[in-house]
Amino acid sequence: MAFYTIYASRNDTEDINGLIQEVFQDSFKITASQKEVEIQPKSWFSKNKIIIKWDSEDTNPEYFKNNIPGMMGFYQNHIPFEDDDLQYRVMMQISVFNTIVAIETEKDYNDAYMKRFVELQGKIDGIGFISDGTLIDRDGRVIVYPSGKSGPAEFSPRACTRKIRGEDKTTPEGKQRKEQSIAYLKDKQVPVLDTLPELPPLEEMEIRSLEEIARRAVALLIVIQYACDINQDNDLEQSRTFVLEMLDKYGVADVLTESEQDLLDEEEPEHQAAVNLAWQYEAYWALLWILGLLDTLDFPDGICDCDFAINTVSSCSSFAEFVDKTSMRSAEEILDEADKIYRMHWACVNHRIQGKEAPAGISESVVMERRRGLFWALGYRNEEWDHISMDT
Repeated sequence: MAFYTIYASRNDTEDINGLIQEVFQDSFKITASQKEVEIQPKSWFSKNKIIIKWDSEDTNPEYFKNNIPGMMGFYQNHIPFEDDDLQYRVMMQISVFNTIVAIETEKDYNDAYMKRFVELQGKIDGIGFISDGTLIDRDGRVIVYPSGKSGPAEFSPRACTRKIRGEDKTTPEGKQRKEQSIAYLKDKQVPVLDTLPELPPLEEMEIRSLEEIARRAVALLIVIQYACDINQDNDLEQSRTFVLEMLDKYGVADVLTESEQDLLDEEEPEHQAAVNLAWQYEAYWALLWILGLLDTLDFPDGICDCDFAINTVSSCSSFAEFVDKTSMRSAEEILDEADKIYRMHWACVNHRIQGKEAPAGISESVVMERRRGLFWALGYRNEEWDHISMDT
């Protein structure tokens, strides 16, 4: 058997059966049932049967809940993208997938079959996934190869209005917070989208505890030092030994994320994975603010003070001493800041899609990582650190 999978972001799947009929009806016998089509070639000389099944987040939410984070992790940690911006666009696209069309053939499929699959993919407005990790755009061009090399596709993420807008729930609390954020951003000359939904109210958040946030902050800072040593081509054996000792000293080795642990375990860690992790200094900076160790989160038009960031932990002889210095901000403050950064992120993405620099001197990378820290601390959608959604 051979496989080809189409992922898409769609408002519904009611037309998929009809689209399959359009693509295959001229040369194939089609037998359709609910969410499954069997396709047999009419030719005597070709007996490679095709089975096509489809599903959506509406009808099978568990599949998407369990598999989309893993797919994001795969393209974040195991495909060494040569183009950081392309990786970001791919991650954005994966985060809004809500439809899967799985194609299975009895034998390896030939170019003629592939041409039909791509035609169907274009009609569905989806992205093709090959088992080796290659991604194919709606026009049949490669987006990225398993080696991380960029393909010829001029790829931009696409999302259905349901994924972009959500259910547009409104509460008095959310409305007030949104209005405050918009006023702040307009004052900073940052464009806003009035229709960007409110974030959920506090009662729907699962705020993480001070200790959990503190442990995440300390572990992250320590493993970032290893990422920096990778990027600077330093002695990794010595660095790894030091990092493991520090994780043990502060008692936080057990809170490393999967991607952080993978980086430490790999004999020859990927530089791109290290670059991605080093950027999380900015997420760590947001955690320091949440823990009351920064007076303010400055406007994100520059990077954080790395020396101060390191000294905040290194000046403490134990995790307990570090925690004693903290005083967690209120949930209201954290959500207010998260709402601002969420709307700033939209402005960055909107400008990038239009081929413009981010507005008001904002660093989109800083915004993304602050969003990671803030949304994780809020327990937004109960997402894990490595898989915080970056949809706007």
